[in-house]
Amino acid sequence: MKYGYIRVPSIDQNEDRQLLAMQELGIPPDNIYIDKQSGKDFNRPQYIKLMAKLKAGDLLYIKSIDRLGRNYEEIQNQWRTITKERNIDIFVIDMPILDTRQYKDLLGTFINDLILQVLSYVAQNARETNRQTQAEGIKAAKLRGVRFGRPEKKPPDNFGELVRAWERGKIKTAEMLKVCDMCRSTFYIKRKEHKLMSGKTK
Repeated sequence: MKYGYIRVPSIDQNEDRQLLAMQELGIPPDNIYIDKQSGKDFNRPQYIKLMAKLKAGDLLYIKSIDRLGRNYEEIQNQWRTITKERNIDIFVIDMPILDTRQYKDLLGTFINDLILQVLSYVAQNARETNRQTQAEGIKAAKLRGVRFGRPEKKPPDNFGELVRAWERGKIKTAEMLKVCDMCRSTFYIKRKEHKLMSGKTK
């Protein structure tokens, strides 16, 4: 039986490229399992379901080697578990030479293992390089004054008057938050900042 496994790092990323490759290989739609989450571990709902479904003699398709994991050790361990312990074949679409149905002799196994080690290393190295590049980009952007995250919520022009009315009990907290368009924690932070600034200007 043929199965396919697809993983994209987050829910807002598109799996179409991987899905199209699976469909072109004639994998039944019900046998394609898709996870939309990070590959930081194997606690992925669809992957767990797939592993429970697979049995000896089945064939698992993946688009690229890094769909199995994010680092060298994870990929190696998972590959070994699937192919050697459970006797399930794997075909890597982007690297057709990694097809465990072929070259079952000692030399073929050695070559496949060697290629797998190289590709696993490359996958981990690429991820670490991307992470470092991203961190350096963020650092450089911060030095240029670029701010990340949500824009800072600014209080209304009459915030001082509203705070005084709230402190006297003339405005309820729920109404205050609605008027200022703030959550409770932001309101208390802004109130504290306002009091500090008021004290400095006196």
